Amino acid sequence: MWDIHGNEVAYDLAGSRGPRVKDSMWDEYGEVLASVEDIVDRHVTTKPGLISACALCHWRSHCRREIVGADDLTLISELGRSTREKFPSGIATVADLARTDLGDLIVGRKSTIPGIGAKTLAKYHARAVLQKQDHPAPYFAEDVHLPASDTELFFDIETDPFRNLCYLHGFVERTGRNSATEEYVAFFADEAVEEAERDAFAQAWVYVHEHRDAIVYYYSHYERTIWKQLASKYPDVATEDDVTALFEEDRFVDLYSDVVKSRMVWPTTSLSLKTLASFLGFNWRDTDPSGAGSIQWFHQWVETGDDAIRRRILEYNEDDCRATRVLVDALRRIATPE
Repeated sequence: MWDIHGNEVAYDLAGSRGPRVKDSMWDEYGEVLASVEDIVDRHVTTKPGLISACALCHWRSHCRREIVGADDLTLISELGRSTREKFPSGIATVADLARTDLGDLIVGRKSTIPGIGAKTLAKYHARAVLQKQDHPAPYFAEDVHLPASDTELFFDIETDPFRNLCYLHGFVERTGRNSATEEYVAFFADEAVEEAERDAFAQAWVYVHEHRDAIVYYYSHYERTIWKQLASKYPDVATEDDVTALFEEDRFVDLYSDVVKSRMVWPTTSLSLKTLASFLGFNWRDTDPSGAGSIQWFHQWVETGDDAIRRRILEYNEDDCRATRVLVDALRRIATPE
């Protein structure tokens, strides 16, 4: 096989996969092939489930109609297929779970459903109840304090995992919570080479430090993880300890981990930024916005140098930053309703 650097790597497909997994890759392939053949020959009837990878599939609209029609439990955010199978037969739909008394599911501090903890089960139940309301609206399950500053930065990056390259650091800068002041600032690697990647990272690093008094909002740990990886490659720009210290400052807020996932209940089928911002009424300018799509666009831009493709990438990233701003504004409204 060829790895991301173009090097040939040999795999023994017939060998044991490891000290604890004796089956080989070839054994696994044979099992999967037999399973697929059973599905094709209609010997097995599959049950669809909503997962994050659905967004990459051309059949997603067809499957989603079936899932919605069945009111399947995987419509509850973060409740996957394996978890669905742990529920008793009497709780097969979102409506079933919403109707069930939580006191019947959790006795004392323990869940009555093996394999699902009491805290997790209570979270699924709250989401199911909210989904079945006539006009569901997200709410805080715990108090949250969002730091305040006159300047706010809404941060999002774009990467190409096939080239192991972070090629874009995007920020929307806003002053006084006035959206009319918004300015998009982007640091783009103009070539798919490490030197350009380093320069873009260095420019973004300087920019963040020039805005020492700004609150920086981002969604999930991905930005922090990628910046630590960049620091390991380019320690002349920043060290991994520098990045860790930066993201541990109170002014850096991971909206997913610190707020949405841990302290809120949403009626949506996922907790992705696109799902939440769309629920709040935000629309991306691109007709098919996705992180996977942006990777494809970057490949096209590298091959062609077409400036229209570059603009498409930048617009997509800008919209991701603005979607983060839309979410922050909504969180403030929910936390302090009029």
